[in-house]
Amino acid sequence: MRKLMVKLIEWYQHQTRNSNPTCRYHPSCSNYAKEAYQTHNILYATLLSVWRILRCNPLSKGGYDPVPRPRKERKNQP
Repeated sequence: MRKLMVKLIEWYQHQTRNSNPTCRYHPSCSNYAKEAYQTHNILYATLLSVWRILRCNPLSKGGYDPVPRPRKERKNQP
């Protein structure tokens, strides 16, 4: 299922590559979702992606917003 979601995102990116970029965040919403699906389970990645899309609106400031690291990686940090 995870691979299917990544393929759908890649298809979307391919279809919209010539359009005017309007995402207020870096990385873009589709790149954020793709990375979320590659690093987290499907349920959590879907929640992260939907939350990001809801925040990407004309009233938000935008800016740098990386995908949260998995808990395993956060535990190993000093």
